[in-house]
Amino acid sequence: MTETPIRVRFAPSPTGMFHVGGARSALFNWALALQQADGRFVLRIEDTDAARNRPEWTDGIIRALAWLGISADDPHFEGPYFQSAYAGKHRETAERLYKDGRAYYCDCTREQVQERRGNPHLGYDGFCRDRGLEPGPGRALRFRVPEGGPTVVDDRVRGRVEFEHSAIEDFVIARADGSPLFVLANVVDDVEMGVNTVVRGEEHLSNTPKQQLLWEALGRTAPVWAHLPVIVNEKRQKLSKRRDKVALESYQDEGFLAEAMVNYLMLLGWGPGEDREIMPFADMVPLFRLEDVNSSSAFFDEKKLRAFNGEYIRALDPAEFVERCRPWLTGESAPWPADHFDEAAFRAVAPLAQSRVAVLGEIVPNVDFLFLDEPAEDDRSWAKAMKPDTAVPMLEAALERLADPALEWAAEPLKAEVEAAGAGLGLKLGKAQAPVRVAVTGRTVGLPLFESLEVLGRERTLGRLRAALERLRAEAAGAEDAAQA
Repeated sequence: MTETPIRVRFAPSPTGMFHVGGARSALFNWALALQQADGRFVLRIEDTDAARNRPEWTDGIIRALAWLGISADDPHFEGPYFQSAYAGKHRETAERLYKDGRAYYCDCTREQVQERRGNPHLGYDGFCRDRGLEPGPGRALRFRVPEGGPTVVDDRVRGRVEFEHSAIEDFVIARADGSPLFVLANVVDDVEMGVNTVVRGEEHLSNTPKQQLLWEALGRTAPVWAHLPVIVNEKRQKLSKRRDKVALESYQDEGFLAEAMVNYLMLLGWGPGEDREIMPFADMVPLFRLEDVNSSSAFFDEKKLRAFNGEYIRALDPAEFVERCRPWLTGESAPWPADHFDEAAFRAVAPLAQSRVAVLGEIVPNVDFLFLDEPAEDDRSWAKAMKPDTAVPMLEAALERLADPALEWAAEPLKAEVEAAGAGLGLKLGKAQAPVRVAVTGRTVGLPLFESLEVLGRERTLGRLRAALERLRAEAAGAEDAAQA
């Protein structure tokens, strides 16, 4: 017996930035599609909310998917389709359900229903079920929920879930103007596109019995259902764009690698087993099964994501690391003029930086001292390392030794001279190099100091040491004048 090719769909609404929860759903669907030669991942843009939809959000969805490796160039990818293009089919299906007696028109207002039921929290009471109303102004179309018995949803993640029909009101499928509600449009689109497996977030589970009833009313076999666990923050609250950092683009802009993000998102509710975590997506695909997805909420741990990203960065080929960093070093956001960037200098320190950054955006504060005319000012670093009683004599001693034209300008000789300068003042190397580091790089932490000085060069290093010494002396003189006043 030939296996029916799987057809999954990802159906985002272009109303904002791309949510990491949506990215997780897309990846789970993509993994399923890739498991079969004829498997298909259908991208459908649900663009019927004209007041909130924007073309740039649609473009953002497509770019975000491509960044994750879900590319329109892949034969498993189909679309994008646009829900608005199926408006005629939505109306036609609503009319069919009405003619088949599976739906009826209703002119009840919410206030009328509440008055009849005496409780604003109770749903529709079926008042118009047998009134025989024709289409007309102010009349919405309601689906006639069968009486008796439950609708059973066989969910690949949650198992058997029963929904009693007595708890499902006759729900509206089309407004008085004929426009469909989501519950109908969603089903019609899936039918038209041949979707046979629906993998989506847990928040859609409550819609599922209504959608399954519509599938059955249309004489179709409902798809395989799988509702993924909700993603929560450290307080175990559902991730919210109002409170949490959830936009995939934000992580991309910070310098998270796509392969690290994909790896991490795949583990939100699922795992490849044997306590394995760091694993390429291609290796995960054949192992992925919906039945292995955990129904419990999944914690989005940004610290763990950063750790993953650091692992992936350190695994990059050095030349690839240089190229991945380039947007932060030569793009519009770089904090120095384009002509200040020195490719050779960066390549020299790149191996030092690669082992230290967790995200690519951290490359800037690690190497900016090479490309700025003056080191970046960090008040906390200056206050910590530049105590006049120790920093002034240390910088004076370091300058005297490093200014020797016979000194070989290389990391080891530079270290030896700074260490000797500190020893003459009773300072160990850690204390001795601190004011030198801040004078040259502007910060108390960064790349290995002496390798950095070697790349920066003799003249720029000496110039920064002199400038820092002058500033310290000026500050000391100002403090003395203030005290005498």
